[in-house]
Amino acid sequence: FRADTEILCTDALARLAITLQYGKVDPGDLDPAWNFSRKIMRDEPVAYVNKVLDTKTVSVTLETLGPRTHFYRLFQSGLKQYRSIMAAGGWPTVSDGPVLSLDSTGPRVAELRQRLRVTGDLTAPDPADPRVFDAGLDAAVKKFQTRHGIDPDGKVGPRSIEELNVPVEARVNQLRASLERSRWVFRDIPDDYIVVDVAGFRVHLIKGGEEVWESRVQVGKPYHATPIFKDTMTYLDFNPTWTIPPGILRKETLPRVRRDPDYLSRNNMSVVTTSGKIVDPSTIDWEATKTKGFPYMIRQEPGPHNALGRVKFMFPNKYMVYLHDTPSKGLFARSERAFSHGCIRTQNPFDLAELLLADQGWDRARIDQVVESRKTTRVNLKNPITVMLLYWTAEVDDDGMVLFRKDVY
Repeated sequence: FRADTEILCTDALARLAITLQYGKVDPGDLDPAWNFSRKIMRDEPVAYVNKVLDTKTVSVTLETLGPRTHFYRLFQSGLKQYRSIMAAGGWPTVSDGPVLSLDSTGPRVAELRQRLRVTGDLTAPDPADPRVFDAGLDAAVKKFQTRHGIDPDGKVGPRSIEELNVPVEARVNQLRASLERSRWVFRDIPDDYIVVDVAGFRVHLIKGGEEVWESRVQVGKPYHATPIFKDTMTYLDFNPTWTIPPGILRKETLPRVRRDPDYLSRNNMSVVTTSGKIVDPSTIDWEATKTKGFPYMIRQEPGPHNALGRVKFMFPNKYMVYLHDTPSKGLFARSERAFSHGCIRTQNPFDLAELLLADQGWDRARIDQVVESRKTTRVNLKNPITVMLLYWTAEVDDDGMVLFRKDVY
């Protein structure tokens, strides 16, 4: 019996150690495009385990096996918080009905009040009649909406009710999934890297292991999903041109050109050969391209209305996906920002450019000067930086606030 117990305990310890360091699931089984390393960088396993047992450092060793990153620690704190809520019985549901907002009254308002108090969104004292939707409850609703990726208008409609009534067990599992995804990727990484949180629509720059900058982004639409992978950013292009990818060219651009002869000039686009020679569009039989094909490329020239904006950050990859500026600034005000064809549109790209080029003598004035020239200018990074495009629907900010996001893909 003691021998069997010893074997079971050893097996459990080994499984726990592997799970903490590499994750329980092989992400390659879920996504054939996965390109993060899972190579085990350890001593010979039996010798390593025996050493840990002999030195009686099991608990200390387990503590060191998980990712030692800013994000992982935050995820752990969020999971602890929501497991405590689950242990206490979770939260009540809010009944369906008309939209609730400031000055609404009735029993559903009291349900809403109880629900938001459990998760700490509501901290203001109750009014004399808890069935009244007062200013304190309005602020709590807006906080909840912000945490769940909903435009914070204070109105509790179907979308907010849907998120309010997700059971605590599902929220715990979302946080567990984020921790698992962290274990897949946050190993053997340098001190400096960029993380794009696709489901959270944000990008983070980490320097020396600490976050130094973050910004909103727009990512791919559900049918143009931004892929999840890892690569290395090697250069920036200021005033970039945009060569329209084949799929967009065939499905969107060519049909527009056939309908509207002025489409190209109005959008600062040129027809070019594969060698880069500009072709006069008036010499092309556009109707014939429906059946005979299109032997050219279409390139949008530099300018403020270029689809890539005024700067792009290149980490060459088979998906033709990268970070870039955008003229579609108004879309950053939306809470859910899946609008692109797969690339990552960045809200404050020149701040990122300045941080990446600071050690090469570049400041904002020099960047502005190059941008104003409207000349395409490539700047190679002296220190290329790792870029990770990741996907998690639960995260925790630096203030300890737990954020949940809709699974857009």
